[in-house]
Amino acid sequence: MDGEEEWLSLTQAAELTHLSKAALAQLRYRGGGPIFYRLSGKTILYRRSQIIEWMEGCAFDRTDHRLVAG
Repeated sequence: MDGEEEWLSLTQAAELTHLSKAALAQLRYRGGGPIFYRLSGKTILYRRSQIIEWMEGCAFDRTDHRLVAG
């Protein structure tokens, strides 16, 4: 990408995370999801690197033990 960050639409973010657009909307409302950027009332963008960072922070080695990302 020539050093530029890749921006993803809501649809692309849903595909990358394997979550529905509605699930991402709930995460935006409740917090706890990947960082997002609201450019207008209906335009939501995500940065690929921030989604991946958020996903890596969701790692577990068993159901009751979250791994520390990093």
